[in-house]
Amino acid sequence: MTYAFTFEVPIDPATYARIKEGLGPDKPRGLVAHLVHRTPGGLRYTDVWESEADWKRFVEERLHPVVDQVVTAALGFRPPEPAVEQLEMVDAWIGG
Repeated sequence: MTYAFTFEVPIDPATYARIKEGLGPDKPRGLVAHLVHRTPGGLRYTDVWESEADWKRFVEERLHPVVDQVVTAALGFRPPEPAVEQLEMVDAWIGG
């Protein structure tokens, strides 16, 4: 079952770029789409995954280790997990 969500984080594009660099070039297994845009408070992510299990595996194995290092260095502390708004997907039309 497709899993989609959106959340906002209090970081700038430079910090986001360091996170992406730390994750490496390999696309996460199960990722359908990852969109990021600026907001007044930082950046908002909107993700679509093949399953919630794929997302959780990525978070534990790859994302949290990098975010813990990069964000803590950038902000001087580890902020709490952002509030996630789950989205009820109807369609994801991805070009390619």
